[in-house]
Order: sequence, then structure tokens, then C-alpha cells
Amino acid sequence: MKKSLLLVLLISLVVTTSITYGADERPRIGVLRFTNHVAGMWWWHSSVADELQDMLASELVSTDAFTILERNEINAVLGEQDLSESGRVSKETKVKMKKLKGAQYLIAGTVSAFEASESKGGSVRFKGLKLGGSKDKTYIAVDVKVVDTETGEIVDARTIEATVKGTSIGAGLDVRNFSIAGEQTKKTPIGKAIRACIQYIAEYLSCSMIDGKDAPCMRKWNEMESKRKQKTKSSIDLE
Repeated sequence: MKKSLLLVLLISLVVTTSITYGADERPRIGVLRFTNHVAGMWWWHSSVADELQDMLASELVSTDAFTILERNEINAVLGEQDLSESGRVSKETKVKMKKLKGAQYLIAGTVSAFEASESKGGSVRFKGLKLGGSKDKTYIAVDVKVVDTETGEIVDARTIEATVKGTSIGAGLDVRNFSIAGEQTKKTPIGKAIRACIQYIAEYLSCSMIDGKDAPCMRKWNEMESKRKQKTKSSIDLE
């Protein structure tokens, strides 16, 4: 009986130690403030950049696959860094990145495409607000880059897309002080598309960085990337 109890305790100790060790081995990453390369996007402002940064950090935490640095710690060291230029990080930025204690990677997100179409009828405008209901379709694409803080190299890059169709009911969002976290926004195709894209980014990073590039989960993302490139090529050929 004593031997059996001792064996159970030893197994429990081994399992606990393994779990703790695994948690300690999770990649330490920081999420940068999002940037925007889409001209004339009415809802974009500096607060939205912060909101997207926080949203992605929260989604990554929920995967339990990463250790996430605090936003204030990242912004205090790096400020408003734009790491969207493919394959290049300035020497000055490399020096700053090394000051982020324990950070292995930085995640940079740039809104690269945004389209919002609205069907005619079903709504009226009054003093800048859209009232009533209308069928909307929203598409958003975000270029995601994973930067190695030690070398400054972009070790992974992927364009993540989301498309949402739905009906907007009530006051529209073409007003100042747009907030992704607002209850009004969450119910609209724009809010849903943004949130879906953030969730997809977290899912992709968990697959590519934790499971690996050859993992079965990458098949879906590679197929989506292939379709995206083919769609882009087709649109260029038509022009």
C-alpha cells in the first residue's frame, strides 16, 4: 500500500514538473502597436492601433502557448515602431529590441486592405449617422510579421484575411471616436471582421510558432495563402 502511494506521489511530481517546465519554455513575445497602410480608412486612429495591440495580446494569452509582455513595457522601449517593411529592421530598432528583457519575438501587424460594401435601401442618414438596417459585407487583411529580437530578422510573415457578411441595425459607425471595444461596434460586420481577423492571427501564430511549419494545422493556412495569392494574381491579370 505504501509503495503504491509512493509511486502515485512520484508520478504526480513528475507530471507537475513537466507542466511547469513546459510553461516556462513558452516563447516570450511582445505585440507591437498596429499600423495602417490603407488610405482614407475613416475608422483608423491611434487609439484603434492600441486596441488592436491589446486584442491580439489577449487572444495570444488565451491560447496558453505564449508568455506575453506587457504593452506598456514594449511601448516604453520601442515607442511607435513600424516594422512593416519586409525583411528589414533598422539598426536603431535592433538596439532597442535587445532592451526588452526576455523577449524572443515581436509581432508586428499592419492593416493592408479594407473594404466595406453596403447594399442600397433599408437605411437613411441623419446628421452623420446611419439609421435603420442594411446588408453589409466587410473584408479586412492584416500583414503579420514575426521579428527575432536577437537578430532583427523577420522570421515569419503571413497575410491574414477575414470577411464577414451581416446586417447593420441601428446607428452606424461613421462617427468620431470609433472604438473596436464599443458595444455598438461589436454587433456590426466591421467589428466582427476585425475581431475574426485578430482571432485568426492568434490561431495562425500558435500553429506556426508552436506546432511548427510542417505541422498538419499549417495545411489550412497554406491553402488559404495559395487562394489569396491566386486571387491577387487574377485581379492583376484582369487589369
